[in-house]
This record gives sequence, structure tokens and C-alpha cells, in this order.
Amino acid sequence: MIQQPPAIPGRLFAYSLGFWRDPGLRDILRGAGHSLHLGRPGPDDGVVVWGRGPYAHRGEAMAKRHAAPLIRVEEAFLRGIRPGRQTKRAPLGLLIDPLGVHYDSSAPSMLEQILKRDPLDDAVLLQRARDGIARLRAMDLSKYNLHDPHHPPPPPGYVLIIDQTAGDASIIHGGADAARFGQMLFAAMDEHPNARILIKAHPETALGLRKGHFGGDLIKGRISLLTEPVSPHALLDGAIAVYTLSSLMGFEAILAGHRPRVFGQPFYAGWGLTADEHPPTRRGRNLSKVQLFAGAMILAPSWHDPCLNRPCSFEQALDQLEAEVRAFREDRHGHLVIGFRRWKNGWTRQFFGGEKSVLFPPNVEKALTYPEKPLLLWGITPVPPGLEDRPRLRVEDGFLRSRGLGAELLPALSLMTDPEGPYFNAQQPSLIEKTLLSETLNPTARRRAENLMRLLRQGHVNKYNLGGDLPALPAGHKVLVVGQVADDAGLLYGFADGQPQTNLDLLRRARAERPDACLIWKPHPDVEAGLRQGGIAPADLAGLADVVAANADPLALIMAVDEVWTLTSLLGFEALIRGKPVTCLGAPFYAGWGLTTDLGPVPLIRRQRPDGSPQPRPDLAALVHAAMIRAPRYRDPVTGLPCPAEVIIDRLTHGPLPQPGRIRRGLYALRKMFR
Repeated sequence: MIQQPPAIPGRLFAYSLGFWRDPGLRDILRGAGHSLHLGRPGPDDGVVVWGRGPYAHRGEAMAKRHAAPLIRVEEAFLRGIRPGRQTKRAPLGLLIDPLGVHYDSSAPSMLEQILKRDPLDDAVLLQRARDGIARLRAMDLSKYNLHDPHHPPPPPGYVLIIDQTAGDASIIHGGADAARFGQMLFAAMDEHPNARILIKAHPETALGLRKGHFGGDLIKGRISLLTEPVSPHALLDGAIAVYTLSSLMGFEAILAGHRPRVFGQPFYAGWGLTADEHPPTRRGRNLSKVQLFAGAMILAPSWHDPCLNRPCSFEQALDQLEAEVRAFREDRHGHLVIGFRRWKNGWTRQFFGGEKSVLFPPNVEKALTYPEKPLLLWGITPVPPGLEDRPRLRVEDGFLRSRGLGAELLPALSLMTDPEGPYFNAQQPSLIEKTLLSETLNPTARRRAENLMRLLRQGHVNKYNLGGDLPALPAGHKVLVVGQVADDAGLLYGFADGQPQTNLDLLRRARAERPDACLIWKPHPDVEAGLRQGGIAPADLAGLADVVAANADPLALIMAVDEVWTLTSLLGFEALIRGKPVTCLGAPFYAGWGLTTDLGPVPLIRRQRPDGSPQPRPDLAALVHAAMIRAPRYRDPVTGLPCPAEVIIDRLTHGPLPQPGRIRRGLYALRKMFR
């Protein structure tokens, strides 16, 4: 029988300012079932301290005086973008430990007990761990994520020594001291006499926040110090051996396939995965790296969703981290915004300006004065002359946009940022297409895509979420024919042969192919609102459409019909998610994969593997994952944080959502008046 760690009291008393200054910490503790208090703990209360930090002695003394359980908390092993000293943000998770602290080898910790006594043999748990390891590597994620995945690593073949910050608690309480770093360096030089020695500085040292242990006369000859923002994964790939005292990067080295030489006693030592200079005596169990990951990243931490302010799983914490890191990497140099309408300037700054300013140059000459800035181009906006060599992202509305039309000047909750090309352009590749060709869903990603579809269906969520009444529909086979805006880029560029068809062409083809069916014509909402062109004259509708579903709820229509016909509309994708057969005259991103009936040419020539062999067609889960998880960026309208798709679905389902102000409502009214 597995021995469980002591129960943690619900009421915890804190005596250091950090707990009271950081609402994020309190949120994580509250989500884990604990409330913070001041005063003297009672017989059923506990005392909480931050690890073995400099102020922990206050809580330790109070716990001893009142015979109260002492609870130590520390950051979990995925923190965010920056170290804690460089940000006011709380970490994504905590280790809330009633036994000790994971880096203190003088006494057991909750994590050590999990690794020592839990069977760690559950097949689902171990698959989650395998998927987690693969995902961290694929997305180039670490505990801190200031590194640049595109920064070139040193030439391979070096011995990697991992430095840490001076005075770090994991050194003092990890069975080591500062002198051990010198011993580690000399051992590496002795054991690899002909190899280059590369010392990796801690991120806080590289930022100038704290001192490290190496520098001065030591950095010479075959020894070099690395402070550049190189990916930890790339560094580990190029190393022939890894030396560490107690750095978390030693854990990452194990995950990368190394057997690191360890000179301290970190949580990952003593399990048969490291070469330990001073082996911990209490452990003595051999684990696989997958079991180690399962205990350290899935079972031990309390993870927290900062947008929805509630506990979450490891995978959901990773979803959030992935969203934040993607935004950081795309925005870290700022942007020059070109081709956006002026009313979008405010929310463009909010969406893309989290790291560096976004600029709106009035002309090419002004843009050329910012040579370091990449471009943000709306849709198919051409690249201005002289800027062809700049990195660029093409931006379009995502598939979970708002509650209301973009034409109503509502800010978008999601945007596609595509370095390849707009997703709607059938005449060139896009990120969605590239993802479908290059990635295979692992079980965890598949479950996430399937859950996303379930949330969309349950929440009755789509792109605009307009609602509306469902008209009376006759019995028999019903076909929904979806109209589009006449000059919409998704229509003009959505035909692989470059020959777009019209709404009337679609309706005539549907009637020809389904002569006995009930055809339901659904105009585009922007056309119904009088904001865009694309209507069909009543005389032309006669004899073609049996029902005109003006201002009807598009999702209710989808659920009420037997099939959907479209040119290139996103409603075709939303119909697939809801299990309806879809026929396309054009080549939207979801056509050509075997999921739709395609009556027009589709770009099959691109949908092959690079070696020319046929690519197995993706299923609906793979398409949803590529189009709604991998390709878009989302921004939570409540916290302002980059977020995963699930947060936006929650906001669209339950709220809250920001409402347009008086100025925006006035602009919308004027636009309708002078249309």
C-alpha cells in the first residue's frame, strides 16, 4: 500500500510579505483548497513558508511554537517567460509540500516520496508523460523561456557545464557548496582532456540579476562561457557530456537522453538516471525518464490557469505556457503594421505589443528607418517595395472571433499569424496546410482536439456567435447553401485555379445536383447587416431557394439540415465539426483532405510528403488541431494574457466579454448609414 503524505490543512498562516503581495500565489493556494491568514494558527491550521528562503525562519518558528504543520511551497518546473526576479507574474504552478522541499536533500520531500513509492506504472499516466516530453521538445519550452529558438548554437562536440546563481538554496540545501563548482569543472577537464568546455550561464546571470560561479581567469583556452539566448534543447543536443550540480537543466538533460554527471543531490539524482558524485542514500530505486517526468511534472505540482483562475492539469498549464511563449517569440522585436484599417490600431497594440511597441508607419520611407522590425501584414496586403527581405507575419481573423461581426468594429479574440501565407489562399501554402503535412497527432493532442470540438458543440460557439431565430423548415432532405461576401478575400483567393465563382453559381449548382431537396439559402451576416455586397436578387432566388434564412442562427441551421454546400465559407468547417456532410465548389483550407466532397480543383500537388510519397489524409481531429490550436493566437479579453483556445471558448460560452464603447458604436452606425 502506498503511504500518502500528510494532509495539508485548509487554513494556512503566512508570515512573509511575498504571500500577501502576490495575488497569483494566493489564487494557486486557494485553487488547491487553502486560504491564507494572519495571526496565530489554531490546532487544525498550518503554517506556510517559501521553500528554504531567507524569510522562512519566521514561519518555521511559529510552526514550532504552536505545534502546527509546516508547509513549504516552491515554483513548479514550468514557470513562464522570465525568472521570478524579472516579473510580477506568479508561476504557473506550485509544489505544495507537507514533508519538505524538493531541493533539500537532508529530509524527504513530497516529490521524493512520489518517486520512491508510487508504482508509476499507469499506462495513461506514462503516455501523458511521453507526450509531455515530446511536446516540450517540439515547442522548445523550458522552465524559463527567454531563449531564442533561432539563435545558432555552438558547433557540437563540447562538454556542457551548467552554472547556477551564487547562494541559490538548491546549492546550500542540496548537499553542496560553491567550491563544488570548481571541482565539477576540473573533473570535466580531466575526464575530457581534448574536448571544448562550454559553461552555460544561468538566465538570471545573463540578465545581470545575480552572480554565477564562473568567470575571470577560468574562461580561457578551451573553456568558454555562454550567455547568449541559445535554446537549452539545442545546447543539450550538441553536448557529448553534461555536468551539473543541482540545476533543473540536469533534469532536462535526462529527458534529452543524457546521463549527466551530478555533483549535488537534486530531486532527479539517485534514481539510476545520473552519474552521482555524492549519491543520495535514501532513494535507491531505478526509474525511467518517463516515470521521473510523470512524478515531477504531472503528479506532484498544483498547476493553475491564470486566465480562468482555477486549478488545471499539467497539459492545460502547458497550453497556457505555449500560448504565452508563442506571443513572446513573435513579438519580441516589435512590429511594423501595414495594411490594417485604422480602427484596429488600438487592439492591434494590445494583441501584439506585449513585448515591444508596434508601429504604424505612414509610408515606406518611415518604415525603412526601423531596420530591425518585422512586418505585420493584413491578409493579402502586398509587401511594400524595399521591405521584401523583412521577416513577416500575415494576419487574419481567427475562427473564434467575437460575439458579433467584425464589421461592427468589434476587436478579435483570435488572429491567425502565418509566416507562410493567408490560410484562405488556395494558390499557396499556409501554416495550417504545412502543419497537416508535417505533424502527426499524439494521443494527448488528439484528446485535446476532440475535447475542443466537444466544447464548441456544447457551448454553441462559432466565429461570430450571432444567434437568431430558426425559420420553419419543411420536411424532407434539407440542404443549407451558405452565402459569402462578394469581395471577400477568402472567396477571391479560395479557388485553386484562380477562377472564383459566385453565390448564384453555388445556388444553381446545388439545385442542379439536388433537384428534389429543400434548399435553404443563408446570406452572409455582413450582407444581411447592409455592410458588404453579396446579395442575390429575389428574382434570381425564385426557383432555386425554397427558404431564405435571413438573420437565422447559423449553428441551429447546420444542426437542422442534412448537408451543407459552400464556396469557401468557414461555415463548412463548422459543419464538419458538427458531423454534417459538406460539399465545396472552391478549395478552402478544410477541402482536399478527404473530409469534404470537392466539386472544384483542390491543390493536391502540395498535399504530398517532401519525398513525393502520398501523405495519409488527416482526420477531423488533426484538422481541428491544426486550424484552431496550432495556427491561431488567442488573447483573453479579461486578463489581457495570450491564452489557449479553450479560454476563448469559455469566455464566449459563459462570459464576460468586453462591450463596444460609445465611439465604436457610433462609428458602426455611421458606417451603416453611408453604406
